[in-house]
Amino acid sequence: MSQIHLLPDLLINQIAAGEVVDRPASALKELLENSVDAGATEIEVKLTQGGIKQIQVTDNGGGIAGEQLALALARHATSKIASLEDLERVASLGFRGEALASIASVTRMALTSRTLQAEHAWQVETEGGALSSPQPAAHPVGTTIEARDLYFNTPARRKFLKTETTEYAHCEEMFKRIALAHPEVGFTLQHNGRVTWHLRPTQLAQRVHEILGEDFAQASLPIEVQASDLRLSGFAGVPAYSRASRDAQYFFVNGRFVRDKLISHALREAYKDVLHQARHPAYVLFLTLDPAAVDVNVHPTKIEVRFRDGRAVHQFLYHAVNRALAGSRGEALGNVMQASGFGKQESGFGTQDSGGWHAQTPMAYPRQDTLSLAVNEPSPFYSTLFAGVKDAVAEAPRQAEQAASDVPPLGYALGQVHGVYILAQNALGLVLVDMHAAHERVVYEKLKNALDAHVVPTQPLLVPAALTVGPLEVATVEEQGDTLRQLGFEMAVLSPNSIAVRAIPALLQDADPSELARAVLQDLREFGASRVLTERRNELLATMACHGAVRANRRLMIPEMNALLREMEATERADQCNHGRPTWFQMTMQDLDKLFMRGK
Repeated sequence: MSQIHLLPDLLINQIAAGEVVDRPASALKELLENSVDAGATEIEVKLTQGGIKQIQVTDNGGGIAGEQLALALARHATSKIASLEDLERVASLGFRGEALASIASVTRMALTSRTLQAEHAWQVETEGGALSSPQPAAHPVGTTIEARDLYFNTPARRKFLKTETTEYAHCEEMFKRIALAHPEVGFTLQHNGRVTWHLRPTQLAQRVHEILGEDFAQASLPIEVQASDLRLSGFAGVPAYSRASRDAQYFFVNGRFVRDKLISHALREAYKDVLHQARHPAYVLFLTLDPAAVDVNVHPTKIEVRFRDGRAVHQFLYHAVNRALAGSRGEALGNVMQASGFGKQESGFGTQDSGGWHAQTPMAYPRQDTLSLAVNEPSPFYSTLFAGVKDAVAEAPRQAEQAASDVPPLGYALGQVHGVYILAQNALGLVLVDMHAAHERVVYEKLKNALDAHVVPTQPLLVPAALTVGPLEVATVEEQGDTLRQLGFEMAVLSPNSIAVRAIPALLQDADPSELARAVLQDLREFGASRVLTERRNELLATMACHGAVRANRRLMIPEMNALLREMEATERADQCNHGRPTWFQMTMQDLDKLFMRGK
């Protein structure tokens, strides 16, 4: 029978290293967090061979006294917590006191540091855990830690490291996470002697711009929401800026980057209604809450957290991001126009001049001129959908003469292109609208509101639509009559293989009744009434809206086009169709001037 015995300290540290330091990026994370906790305002990172050969981090923080250098490399030695109460309210990034000891056990490490009060710096070296005595050294106030030859003494682990390029990519990603979380700190990253990142201390918006690029800066919404002790800030990418992977998702809890299932689910649900299922949103978001309300001591890497009230956090995140996405870009554009007097363009990343808007001279406001377009097709669908709106829009010529602040954000319609796109003129220039995609979103939101209010108006068909179906569809009509009526349908069984559609939702009265009925019955048959009206509700309504939306090649009259523009401005999430595609684009006068090389 084997005997129980104590493990040697070196083996204990190496076991911990397997959890904390699984690759160079993990070691870099721990060293960067220590520098931030030390109050550094400038941090320089040098890597060689992707961090496998060398990781060196230099900071100008408070430093470590010479007599404490050896203790800094001891296991469970830390200056950041002293009691269980401290552990329950961790505010620092590091707190376990394991990182340096674990890294030192699998590398050749040199630790050099100087405090403000010290006359000179002190240095200690380790190789596989063997510690030298402190020696005087030259170093400014702050600390430099150099870790060389990762896993030199544990070749079994070293063989699991990837190529230099792969390991550097992970290190760079870790560097960007820390830099995003602390824009007030300057960061520099060198790899194999070449500077790849040099970030000066700045504001969050500028740091986000530098790391995620101009495209994200132009396609993100600023978020600033407070509810009780919960605060969410940062930037969320609009659905049109979706990605094929999760490479642009940064979420921080009290300044700590995390990947948490509860958080991910809340954000995924917030984007669910406006994003294609195969795409992923982009965001840089910061959740701040009482440290006592979140447990960061869940995983050795501290990348997972546990909330005391997970449901409250989930609901807060979902509603905060969902409401930000629900705001129409058209509404935001109107706010920009009013705030800037047409002379400046505002965004979440500051204010910039936009000379292309020609604000220096009195502006000719958009006028609703009459065009000789052959669009005499009657349109009862629009008369119903936009009841009361069409007449108001017919007064557009008079409205166009009013003050600029009265000009609608999406402007006034000029005409159509091949029966697919609407061209409109607003104060900024030209607006292009995909009329099917836009109308689909408008109808979808109306259906959701009607279903939520339990009042989906129906439209009886003058001639019921008879269609041949299979026995499962017949059974669905017989069994799900109440659900169908709740959705605005009236169907009846005519024979074992045919049904009649006698009424459909009034919002979809121009849709093909047969195709619409088949789509609804298929969902009910496949998922059942309870799922269709709960988790599958929006998918079904999106399908119904797609059938009911105005089709391409449908020619509209000017008042009809304007009615759609006004509905878009009043509809939440009108910037994307139900499948996450954009519904409209703005081309400013500056954009148009560039196309025609004006001023060159």
